Amino acid sequence: MTLWEIAMLVSKGRLSVGQDLGRWFAWLLGDGGMRLLALDARVAVDSVSLPGSFHSDPSDRLIVATARCHDMPLLTADRAILAYGAQGHVQAIDATL
Repeated sequence: MTLWEIAMLVSKGRLSVGQDLGRWFAWLLGDGGMRLLALDARVAVDSVSLPGSFHSDPSDRLIVATARCHDMPLLTADRAILAYGAQGHVQAIDATL
């Protein structure tokens, strides 16, 4: 999930992080052990040429392309991304399990 998507969910009341969002992001990227990955040219190109069948939502395409380009698993509850992972194009792990 991107920082922007987390911020949107918090602002809509659909997600709670239990503290000020700015402080939570600072913790997440510090002691939380997460790191930001750049949206670079390789990710942009991959996002518009994903193999197989995947929907056209630009945010989801960028998230999937980022995972693919960095050879990283993607933890998600998004059914479309999980279905795409089942096609073998990205390693998608169901976050609801």
